[in-house]
Amino acid sequence: MNEHENFSTGTEARRSMPSRPWRASEGNRQDTLVRYLGAVVTAAAEHARPEKQPPPAPVDAPREPATGSGTPLVRDVMEVPAAWLRDDLPYREIARQLAREHVGALPVVDAEDRVVGVVSESDLLAKVAVEASGHRPGPVGRLRGRRLLDKAQGETAADLMTSPAITVLPGATVAEAAWLAALSRLKRIPVTDHEGRLVGAVGRDALLRTLIRDDAGIQAEVEDRIRTVCAPGDRTTVQVTVHDGIVELTGQLPAATGDRLVAETEGIADVVEVKNLLTVD
Repeated sequence: MNEHENFSTGTEARRSMPSRPWRASEGNRQDTLVRYLGAVVTAAAEHARPEKQPPPAPVDAPREPATGSGTPLVRDVMEVPAAWLRDDLPYREIARQLAREHVGALPVVDAEDRVVGVVSESDLLAKVAVEASGHRPGPVGRLRGRRLLDKAQGETAADLMTSPAITVLPGATVAEAAWLAALSRLKRIPVTDHEGRLVGAVGRDALLRTLIRDDAGIQAEVEDRIRTVCAPGDRTTVQVTVHDGIVELTGQLPAATGDRLVAETEGIADVVEVKNLLTVD
């Protein structure tokens, strides 16, 4: 191997290695992320169906859907009460409030408790950076630079906030809220009533836990498939275990029945992998 080939091989090896040490829990974390993304994709597909397309509306005021009793809603998982900032709060107090709440952003409300924007750590850092550098917009990006400068010179939440805020209604489904969070790259979304008043907040972690069924729920559905696919005499010969979304099937079944059961199990939402340990009787 010449020097060029040796360098190329080393480069490819470095690219294939993780940028940080691999933790024992990394595999489970990635499986959870994949399952969450799958749920968000499903929610987006449902949202995009022509027959379910809502009339035109601002992204921060989604319709409140008619849902069945088994559909998880934002009101079921939201935090109440939610932390907030008054629009006249000075920026130093904003920083203290973010630190106290251990969050990266908070909604800004007016005197009627209506959400009028969101202030984030990024907004505060931008203000400090502009003040420290004495930056003035040049010929390139002059309009954007002036807007940034004007915003950075603000002293209150109303001056610094990003507006309008992206919000969700309590009656929206968890799947719709997850789709909105993914689309907007938000970790937390303010929850408002139809008048725009703050009633709570919902975090991405809560959406994730609700969207991804636990192993017991997956196992119950696999057992339902066993009762559907297998003949009565074969049902007691099959055992199923589920761990972190991975389904393990053991026991004895006719070949055709086993193949059908594996295919049915692979089609169940939130199943990460099916380990087929069935033997042919």
